[in-house]
Amino acid sequence: MARLDRYMLSQLLLLFGFFALVLVALFWINRAVVLFDRLIGDGQSALVFLEFTALGLPKLITTVLPIAAFAGAVYVTNRMSSESEMTVLQSTGSSPWRLARPVFVFGLCVAAMMSVLSHFLVPMAQAQLNQRETEISQNVTASLLREGQFLHPTENVTFYTRLIDADGVLRDVFLSDRRDALEGVIYTAAQAYLVRNGPGTTLIMVDGLAQRLNKAEKRLATATFRDFSFDISALVNETEGGVLSVPNLITPQLMSNWDRIAARTGDSTGIIAEELHSRFAQSLFCIVAAMVGFATLLMGGFSRFGVWREVAIAFAALIAVDGIRGTLVNTVRSDASLWVLMYVPSAIGALLVLGMLWHLSHPAWFRRRRVAA
Repeated sequence: MARLDRYMLSQLLLLFGFFALVLVALFWINRAVVLFDRLIGDGQSALVFLEFTALGLPKLITTVLPIAAFAGAVYVTNRMSSESEMTVLQSTGSSPWRLARPVFVFGLCVAAMMSVLSHFLVPMAQAQLNQRETEISQNVTASLLREGQFLHPTENVTFYTRLIDADGVLRDVFLSDRRDALEGVIYTAAQAYLVRNGPGTTLIMVDGLAQRLNKAEKRLATATFRDFSFDISALVNETEGGVLSVPNLITPQLMSNWDRIAARTGDSTGIIAEELHSRFAQSLFCIVAAMVGFATLLMGGFSRFGVWREVAIAFAALIAVDGIRGTLVNTVRSDASLWVLMYVPSAIGALLVLGMLWHLSHPAWFRRRRVAA
């Protein structure tokens, strides 16, 4: 690799790392506030919050990588133009194709990072995250220990406690069980305790009243009790933590046997095709993002008024190219044979870059066309 390539590549990677770090921090703070409020509010520990944050980082990083690659390419190109480095290189005979080579290598480096994330780390992290979410959703104790709020652990079940003492005693408990369509039961108690009973959890209510309404006979029966135990493990939605999901499978598992995967996950082969090829398209889009930023600013040249117009044009072009992907996702999901459409946005972006570089390499051709016109 020539000295010029090493110089530009080092600058690109340095600025890419800076922008990626800043963007990840911004996105992470926005997500962490909501996650912290939800987990801590549900009675989870700070370690669970840190675990969920770590498992969500790979997917978050894949979101910011194309943006960071674009920002790094734009910043380095603008700085080299403003410091006349680009002018010197062009005056010594370096063609736009030659100047684009280190940017292309930079795009390949970012694409390699994206490939590792999208093909392996993100699916593995999402699978672990879904498993932990299932485990936490089944933690009845944590979901019920919220005083002064009417909680709904599952459908047709309402739980309320006025106060939770420091020793864990629940004061003034209300429990409404309406899961049986023909009979509803309401339990009220002066105090209650949550007790672990092997794999399950039991709610022991003390000094309370049970009201049972038979809807068919329209008859209400009441009974007072000194103590009453109620197995609340059944209040949790029974969801299997091991359910197979297409986004949670690494790419080698999605390369074949689509019919078998569709039968196990319940998804169509179109969804599998979209998930598989979108991962490859994400990596290609990183290259396109870097090249679009570089080529657009190179076309703008040096201006004492700045390059904000070129930056805006480059960003708008990138958004337009990426927006095409959203219009094609449903088409691929409905017909797996149209998987090639997932690469159309990257192909359009590549053609746009090639057109701009060709225009920069043949400026005389356009001048002759204007004169002839």
